[in-house]
Amino acid sequence: MEIHISDTAQGGEWLERALKELDGMEVCVGFQHGEAKEENGADVCDVAMFNEFGTEHMPSRPFLRKSIDENESRIQEFVDETMGAVLQGYPAGQALKEIGLFQKDLIQEKITEGSFKENAESTRKRKRRRHKDGEVKPLIDTGTMRASVGYVIRKKGNGST
Repeated sequence: MEIHISDTAQGGEWLERALKELDGMEVCVGFQHGEAKEENGADVCDVAMFNEFGTEHMPSRPFLRKSIDENESRIQEFVDETMGAVLQGYPAGQALKEIGLFQKDLIQEKITEGSFKENAESTRKRKRRRHKDGEVKPLIDTGTMRASVGYVIRKKGNGST
């Protein structure tokens, strides 16, 4: 997409720069492979994928998809407001960071508060031994996965971080 603003006399230069900065950028929210490990050495990105889609031994608990599907209007409203602020002079890079943080919060909220198929009895027993306070929930054990949700701002189509 080419961006051109004809009225630079009224401060449009900053807007043209901001729009060029945003052009072709994306905010990727979730887990970055190699960034965090569970206590047992498993990459948190893999653990998140196994939980999201399930495995032969574990049901799907789609916390990523639900965080988007169940908040679609909130996400769109936030993005619209944030981009509107950019049009009023708010820094474009900061706007992208805020969008990343917003979605990160939604994912973490879904991990904590989401309704998912219960853990197997063997998993509940193991978690009860670890957590003396008694409450055991799907997707939460050490808290590493929840704490590892992050975001990356990059050029669109750049599959690397």
